[in-house]
Amino acid sequence: MQALNGKVAVITGGGSGLGRELALSCAARAMKLVLGDVDEKGMQETVRLVEEAHAGTESATMRLDVSKLEQMQQFADLAKSRFGAAHVIFNNAGVSVGGPAWENTPHDWEWVMGVNLYGVVWGVKVFTPMLIEQNEGHIVNTASAAGWLNGPNMAIYNVSKHAVVALSETLALDLRDINANVGVTCLCPAFFPTGIHESARNRPADKAQTITPSETALKRAELTKQAVQKGKIQATDIAEMTLKAVEEDQFYVFPHRKIKQLIGLRAQAAADEKKAFDSLNPVQ
Repeated sequence: MQALNGKVAVITGGGSGLGRELALSCAARAMKLVLGDVDEKGMQETVRLVEEAHAGTESATMRLDVSKLEQMQQFADLAKSRFGAAHVIFNNAGVSVGGPAWENTPHDWEWVMGVNLYGVVWGVKVFTPMLIEQNEGHIVNTASAAGWLNGPNMAIYNVSKHAVVALSETLALDLRDINANVGVTCLCPAFFPTGIHESARNRPADKAQTITPSETALKRAELTKQAVQKGKIQATDIAEMTLKAVEEDQFYVFPHRKIKQLIGLRAQAAADEKKAFDSLNPVQ
């Protein structure tokens, strides 16, 4: 979609981090905003910052649990009733939990997969028919470098993001099959400053059961936190890269260029068939 002025942007996870920066980038292009997040206070802060930077931006918000199909349908209905359409869908909400793969609890799996995978699945399900019917639109799914490269202590997150990459690629091919005028972008950033390492603050009470982290898990979690905080590419930059990808109908977005080199090394490891590829120690 080359002309975004006046179009409607729908953003999950709009209360903080990348979702907030996507809202600001969309508002800078004179788009209307529909924001969803479980963090209502955070969403209102996003709306305040948008109004401060781009006065007069029209917006609507909804407290949204993306893991619930019925709520995602209500979210789509909100966009339709408030603005008559939805044009660019950012399936962006994400959470994370660490720990060795064999120690994660059923609640860990249900919570992370519910948000990271089913939040995208339901976004695709409820919005794609709308975009096809109006013969215009674009879907952006936030995956991750973890959708291609598997680090330790992140089994559930890695699984969820690999699934988002698979869903995005398949969706693009399915839309091509019917000659739909609907684009797809799969966003795959590595670490950048955001609050995902603090996502437990929004964990629902009915998914509270988790592990007591081991010493190794705590060390890994601290390293991840430091990597997130020290990320050289800011959420603002990633949001702009993403909007430009929408404007240019670009499918893959790798903000951190080193990731593509590591994916190549992973492919070589697969060709060698000897060891699991370690993106933290790629030369063994």
